[in-house]
Amino acid sequence: MKKHFLLLILLLASLQTIYAQKARINHIAIYVVSMEKSARFYTEIIGLDTIPEPFRDGKHAWLSIGGGASLHIIQGAPFRKEYYKNQHTCFSVESVSAFTEKLKKKGIDFEDVSGNRGAITTRVDGVLQIWLRDPDGYWVEINDAKQ
Repeated sequence: MKKHFLLLILLLASLQTIYAQKARINHIAIYVVSMEKSARFYTEIIGLDTIPEPFRDGKHAWLSIGGGASLHIIQGAPFRKEYYKNQHTCFSVESVSAFTEKLKKKGIDFEDVSGNRGAITTRVDGVLQIWLRDPDGYWVEINDAKQ
């Protein structure tokens, strides 16, 4: 009887482990016209670091976005597209003001959430944020959230 009870406990514990597993982000992929141009934007402007690229075919770039996740840039899109601002990737920086100065020096446009050029949004929680587009038109939010 005790054996059966122990087996049942072990079975339930293993099932709980199997069903308790949660998905975690591995990477985000973007399909771009120029992999080189996009990789330069995300490394030089956004400040991401490159990581080893497993395909080694000249059509992919991999960049670390933190927490073990990466941005996968894939060459081959036939043209730049229009995207909705609500579909975006967000990166946090120490200072939105310092980041906007960098953008101004590089001649890169940014806007607030309402589309006002050169403006900064202050969210209801006090976080500052701006919006810009990468070379292929994907929206990028930059904010100073501490979490």
